[in-house]
Amino acid sequence: MELLEKNIDTITKETPYIKEFLDTCGIQPDKTMGLGKYLDTLTEEFFEDIGMDKIQLISNMEGMVQLSTEDIPFKFSSITIIGGHDKNHKPENIKLQLVPGMITSIVGPTGSGKSRLLADIEWMAQGDTPTGRIIKVNDEKPDPELRFSLEHKLVAQLSQNMNFVMDASAGDFITMHAESRMVKNVSEIVGEVIRQANLLAGEQFSSETPLTALSGGQSRALMIADTAFLSTSPVVLIDEIENAGIDRKKALGLLVKKEKIVLMATHDPILALMAEQRLVIKNGGIHKLIITSENEKNNLSALEAIDNKMLALRNKLRSGETIENTTF
Repeated sequence: MELLEKNIDTITKETPYIKEFLDTCGIQPDKTMGLGKYLDTLTEEFFEDIGMDKIQLISNMEGMVQLSTEDIPFKFSSITIIGGHDKNHKPENIKLQLVPGMITSIVGPTGSGKSRLLADIEWMAQGDTPTGRIIKVNDEKPDPELRFSLEHKLVAQLSQNMNFVMDASAGDFITMHAESRMVKNVSEIVGEVIRQANLLAGEQFSSETPLTALSGGQSRALMIADTAFLSTSPVVLIDEIENAGIDRKKALGLLVKKEKIVLMATHDPILALMAEQRLVIKNGGIHKLIITSENEKNNLSALEAIDNKMLALRNKLRSGETIENTTF
């Protein structure tokens, strides 16, 4: 193995996690000696003390090298939704391509099938779901290994309820995720995720705040920031972000800045018009596609002004002020 011929200084530069792993095992290699030769100097008693033999130790290091050098199996450029049918088997007659940085809203009555569309995209349906839809990746049928892979998930989904039961702080949680991704600047990334989450959340929290102490809005804000900075999934599905208690515009802006394809099921007219286009769902099927017009964009500005006034009123109530003298 090439790794065993290198000294620890070279290894530290190329794969920092191996150095941390060796430190945890109490192994401090000679800087001038190849790692393999150094391991040959260690006794059987030493390996018994750390709970693994030399072969197991080397195998673990090989796995770390593979993870740190592993490339994404394809260059992602688009997903394409090919229509199936509604509950009455009426054809959807649609082929829609989505590219990074694009926001698409999904609207329709409760129970109309919005969540089913999100599920079809998440599972990269191949005509094998109740709707008969087909999802293509880069205009091709996705490889089965990609479709069912846990390591290279195409889609990250943020549900309506984000409640943690893990006994850890917000900072520890993000640190574990960053380390599992083998990023090099863990502390910097963790700090930025917490900072961005606080820009989205209504009430501030710190990296020391226990996950179980976060409100629903704070939890959602943390996961959106985590998805933006640490998730390798190019597609983000969001279900009713308006109920999250966060700054919706900033959240979408952050995801778009990170070149995510964003699809959001929503009942909020502001969010619907923030998107470049919206899919109208009816009777379990895609009823039609509407491109956001210039007039709608102008109306969006008016709606945002109203929304900002409502936000100001909510903040007054939260801080204990009265709204007797407010002009509407």
